[in-house]
Amino acid sequence: MKTIILDRDGVINQDSDEYIKSVDEWQPIPGSLEAIAKLHQHDYRVVVVTNQSGVARGLFSLATLNKIHRHMLDETRKKGGLIEAVFFCPHGPDDGCDCRKPLTGMFRDVASRLKIEMNGVPAVGDSMRDLLAAQSVGALPVLVRTGKGKVTTRMLKKKESALSTEDVISFKNLAAFTDALLAGELDEAIRERLN
Repeated sequence: MKTIILDRDGVINQDSDEYIKSVDEWQPIPGSLEAIAKLHQHDYRVVVVTNQSGVARGLFSLATLNKIHRHMLDETRKKGGLIEAVFFCPHGPDDGCDCRKPLTGMFRDVASRLKIEMNGVPAVGDSMRDLLAAQSVGALPVLVRTGKGKVTTRMLKKKESALSTEDVISFKNLAAFTDALLAGELDEAIRERLN
């Protein structure tokens, strides 16, 4: 079974600089749940990998985060989709963990638990740290221009950026990525990662 890794905030649901702190604040980006349903219907295994430092910052509890994720899973199921697993980092930027993106701990956990190789696996995110984590494990970094995606696009164009626009594949949103993937438009990029 083929695997797709998705960031959460800014890819599946609307992002907020104030953090998503409750079920009510979790609002799907138009077309994102339908895109996950399409992936599921085409035998893709969808996994979410998300930094959730709001837990470490005391903005919401693990219990609340679990409620938000349960809601996301339920809403996805209502559209005919399935998210197989949600991996999250509850730590803050100064906690010294190895799971907070751009570090690769969560990606390694996905590989270990699902018994897959990361090489060539599309990893869709909206921030530079999503792309850097994907690149570090040999996954295919995919940028969507929702959430922080437009800011990240500008960052990629700067000379001092760790990645450039040539290192990533960019789409308007998760729905556009899904349509391109299912149409076979990413086959060559994925093959290049596998070699």
